[in-house]
Amino acid sequence: MAISGATLTDLMIYAGWLAVFLLAGKLIRAQFVFIQKLFLPASIIGGFLGLALGPYVLGRTGLQVLPQEMLDSWSAFPGILINIVFACLFLGFAIPSIKTIWKEGGPQLCYGWTVGMGQYVVAVGLSVLVLGPLFGVPAFFGCLLEIGFSGGHGTAAGMREAFEDLGFAAGADLGLMSATVGVISAVVFGMAMINYAARKGYTKVIKDPKQLSLEKIRGLIPEPDRPRGSTITVSPDAVEPLAFHAAFVGVAILIGWYLLSLIKGWSAQTEMDLFASFPLFPLAMIGGIIVQVVCAWLGIANYFDRKTYDRILGTALDFLVVSAIASINLTVFLDFFWPFALLMIVGLSWVIFATMFIAPRMLPGAWFERGITEYGMQTGVTALGLLLLRVADPQFETEAAESFGFKQIIYEPMLGGGFITAAAPLLIVNFGVGMSFAVGVVSIIVALSVAYFSGWMHRFRPEG
Repeated sequence: MAISGATLTDLMIYAGWLAVFLLAGKLIRAQFVFIQKLFLPASIIGGFLGLALGPYVLGRTGLQVLPQEMLDSWSAFPGILINIVFACLFLGFAIPSIKTIWKEGGPQLCYGWTVGMGQYVVAVGLSVLVLGPLFGVPAFFGCLLEIGFSGGHGTAAGMREAFEDLGFAAGADLGLMSATVGVISAVVFGMAMINYAARKGYTKVIKDPKQLSLEKIRGLIPEPDRPRGSTITVSPDAVEPLAFHAAFVGVAILIGWYLLSLIKGWSAQTEMDLFASFPLFPLAMIGGIIVQVVCAWLGIANYFDRKTYDRILGTALDFLVVSAIASINLTVFLDFFWPFALLMIVGLSWVIFATMFIAPRMLPGAWFERGITEYGMQTGVTALGLLLLRVADPQFETEAAESFGFKQIIYEPMLGGGFITAAAPLLIVNFGVGMSFAVGVVSIIVALSVAYFSGWMHRFRPEG
């Protein structure tokens, strides 16, 4: 990894510059109205600013500001930070019973699985039938859609080693571009669908999405309305509360690391060695679940503050996105421009189709609020899904947030950066595209069948 050639002092300076670009992104977001209306996160804006000052934009004029050594180290940051993000996912959550999860989130899970696995089926089918014959890309090229859209920047960066071992080193950079396209599509088309749904009467709560508070548009919260960011659960005299929570994140990653070592050791003894390139971040998530369950059993989890873990996760994710976008290799993107563009157009069309056609026939109750939350997550990240929901349902009056949360407990370990996301390219290479495609189609049929026989499928209901 490029990061290994830098000294600790270098890494501190490089991280400091990431902080500068993150703050610059926030300043730009606060000052320019047209950017505020796009709801682009400061990390995305800061990342593009860093990209512009690098070798592929300003550097082509001979005025490159950022040294190549810094960009090389930045390219390794996301693959490390994503482990922190996934380790935090379930820490501080009281994991409910399977019965409760299914009762509250079953319809959302079946719908989410259909959309998420549909990304693979549509994209891999496109790769085999069109992109491969025309542009010579491998069958697993289609995996870039779900890796970038549903998985996000961290997942794409975490897959770098896997793509390199598969002989497709461009995969990680294309995955990062896919994630960037996904985030922008989440906010642009998400807001467009909310406006359309409000006019058509599909929404249950909001009737005019233009009536948004200044704090939502600018991203700055006035003093009287500022919520508490975390709760101190341990005495700072004994241990700093943030350090206390961060220590359990470290333990979760450590458990994930040893689990990965065991899996790779077992895999190395098999003929196919399927897990030779398997990334760490899904196992870090499993490590977090193990820490949460064990600590709940010991009574320690009572001192876990979920909002503190949200702050740790959010901090890692912001720096991850800035470094990921700023270090994208645009030459690779241009080399694969047409197959990549077609993949993005077809993939985005599928998710929008699912939101406006499948969701009203598959999701009970507030179908649009549920569907737009899933759209934001399936094209961007979970946070963007909840952001779009907050626009459509500002006070979370519908059941959308709760059902989405229960669904994520089962969905996240599998898709959206989970085991299937990480293993899909490896499975296609080792078991063939036909077998992998068939498994994906069958799993969608199972999800739709479960929804049908559970009584969740229905005729289109125009009202929300």
